[in-house]
Amino acid sequence: MSTTYQVVVCGSIVPDPLQTLEPVTGPAGPALKNEMMLPAVLDPWASHALYEAANLAKNAPGSKVWLVSLGPKAKLQQVMMTVAQKVPFELIALDGPASGFTEAAEVAAALAEAIQAIPGLDRAKLLLFGGWESASRGASATMQMVAERLGILDQFQGVDVLKVNGDGSLDILERIEGGKHQVSRCAGPPALLGWATGNLPEPKNNPQVGMLNMRTVMPALQKAKPTKLAAEGLTFVSVSLPKQLRETRIVKDKSPDDIAHEIVEWIRK
Repeated sequence: MSTTYQVVVCGSIVPDPLQTLEPVTGPAGPALKNEMMLPAVLDPWASHALYEAANLAKNAPGSKVWLVSLGPKAKLQQVMMTVAQKVPFELIALDGPASGFTEAAEVAAALAEAIQAIPGLDRAKLLLFGGWESASRGASATMQMVAERLGILDQFQGVDVLKVNGDGSLDILERIEGGKHQVSRCAGPPALLGWATGNLPEPKNNPQVGMLNMRTVMPALQKAKPTKLAAEGLTFVSVSLPKQLRETRIVKDKSPDDIAHEIVEWIRK
C-alpha cells in the first residue's frame, strides 16, 4: 500500500549553544544580552524532526515537507543558508521573536494559523512534526497546543523511531521512564510526533538541494508575515544564570568505600 504524506515541521532558531548566554532585563522584558549579535542555529530538537520528516518523504514518493519557523527574518535568512543544504523542504516564515521568554500559547496560535493557511493541505495526509523539547524553552507544550488548535488528537511525545507499516498504520517508539520505550500504533494521519533525538545522523550538505530550496526560501522570507506576540498576563520577576556550586577537598589514603559513602551522604543532604 503506497501512502503519501504532507509533513509540517515546526522549528525555530536558537542561539548557538557554544555561545555564552547572559540574560538581561530590558524595556520590553527579559532578553539575552546582544541577542541579535549571537550566531543562531535551527533548534536541535527541531532539526531531528526535520531530518526524520525528509527521510519519511523520501521513502514515500509524492510526499512533501514544509518547515514553519517563527523568528527574526534576518536571523532566519542566515540559518536557512545552511539548513537549506541538508534536506528538501518548503519554508513558511513568520517574522517575530524567537526568544525563550515568549509565551508558548501565543507561539502555538501563530504557528497553527500559518499551517492552516498552507494551500492544498490535506488533513488525511497531515503529519505534524516538531521537537519534544527546545533549546530555548523546555516547556514541552508548544507542539501539543499547535496540534490541539488543528484538531489533531493522536499525539506522541519523546519519539525516537517511526515505522510505516504495509497497511498505512504507524508504529511509534516513545521514550518513557527507566530508559525504555513505549510502542504505540496509530492508524495513520493526522498525528503529532514530538521528536526526541531520533535515530538518523545529520545529513551532509548538498549544494544542489540548497539551490533548489533557496528558490522558495528567499521568496518566503521576503513575504514573511510580521508576527507580534502580545504576552498578555506574562511577567518575569527576575532572570539570571544558574549559580555554580563547587566544593573541593583533597584527601589522601581514603578507601573507595569511604569515598562512596561520603558522596552518598552529601547527596542526601
